[in-house]
Amino acid sequence: MSLSGSTTPHPDDTIVAVSSAPGPGARAVVRVGGPAAREVVARVFTPDAPAADRHLSPGRLALSGVHSPVPADLYVFAGPRSYTGQDVAELHTVGSPPLVERLVADLLAAGARPARPGEFTLRAFLAGKLDLPRAEAVHAVVAAGTDADLTAALAQLAGGVTQPLHAVRDDLLNLLADLEAALDFADEDITFVGKSDALLRVTAALARLSNLRRQLDGRAVSGRAVRAALVGPPNAGKSSLFNALVGGAAALVSPEAGTTRDYLTARLTLDGVDVELIDTAGAAAAADAIEEQAQRLGAGAAAAADVVLRCAEPGDAFTGPAASGELIRVRTKSDLGGDAEPGVVSASAVAPGGVAALRAALAERVAALARPPLAPSQSRCRHHLDACTADLTAAHRHLALDDPPELAALAVRNAVGQLGEMVGAVYTTDLLDRIFSRFCIGK
Repeated sequence: MSLSGSTTPHPDDTIVAVSSAPGPGARAVVRVGGPAAREVVARVFTPDAPAADRHLSPGRLALSGVHSPVPADLYVFAGPRSYTGQDVAELHTVGSPPLVERLVADLLAAGARPARPGEFTLRAFLAGKLDLPRAEAVHAVVAAGTDADLTAALAQLAGGVTQPLHAVRDDLLNLLADLEAALDFADEDITFVGKSDALLRVTAALARLSNLRRQLDGRAVSGRAVRAALVGPPNAGKSSLFNALVGGAAALVSPEAGTTRDYLTARLTLDGVDVELIDTAGAAAAADAIEEQAQRLGAGAAAAADVVLRCAEPGDAFTGPAASGELIRVRTKSDLGGDAEPGVVSASAVAPGGVAALRAALAERVAALARPPLAPSQSRCRHHLDACTADLTAAHRHLALDDPPELAALAVRNAVGQLGEMVGAVYTTDLLDRIFSRFCIGK
């Protein structure tokens, strides 16, 4: 590997970060990595029994300002057989944010420094544990919002992109060695590679690159539209907004509460993103079996939605079934008055332009969801594949036309360079900063 620039954090620093999700929980994980990881952890952790070489050690934390010992488990992953190639220690303890903050502060005081975003994975890359596309896939696994995104990220993490490339790059390096050896010994009666053999090897590389390009294009295509569900109490104006967003009378609208007995769907496109808009029955106590089934269907649609538009009239509270998607709170019937509220989108199905703000807010959310976590990595890989293909096409042309051999050698060398940049054999600190700054801290 080669590196230009000097802004990459020093890999011999001992770093610390919280690796579990923020907020309270049953357990919290604090990760320490670097040459002095064990010494730093020993300043705050005492095992219940001697455990010099044990992978797992139950014990206690002695934290400054905390009078009672805090139970914890220490996991030690010795380098070089660890994720980063260095010693890594993880402290698993009570998921109390104040205690976790105190633990991190004590580890910093013991000689560690705060880890930068993605720095643990950056160290794995620098140690040769991961190539660059696989390192990018780590972030995509964490950020995956759908099963399709997770499947694609896991495939890339397993080497689905770079394993074929390593073979292509090795073949091209061997071809380049033969071509340059022929240049070095042009005055000797030695044949390092024949024209037909060189053409065959370049053609084989082009075929494998073309196949990989098709795979990348296939993974970049979303398998379905982004789902957005309108939820809220009966007669909150959901169906009117549904019609206004769709641009037609797709849903029956009536002043009588409970008009929508089933959920309705319609397709629309927002800034180039396909959206499946869902109008659910008003959330209320069911009066009969039909309404009970409608409530179940509405709750199921909301739970499966990527974006939930939780609707309420002016003065009413925001209620509705639990949902796991992105949430947009919508104050309906804004033409009736009411003050602006922070974090709430006002909308009216009857006022001119009354759904413009809602349409813009929904477009922003679905655009973010429609862009898969692997998109930056796939875009970078496609750029290098296209450049490599162009270089190999030029090499094939030079060989076929019996151009000066230096031209074919230069084109193959450029192709090898593009593949090297793609897998991370050649990189700059600017590139690493751009990739790993997208990571969360602790990964």
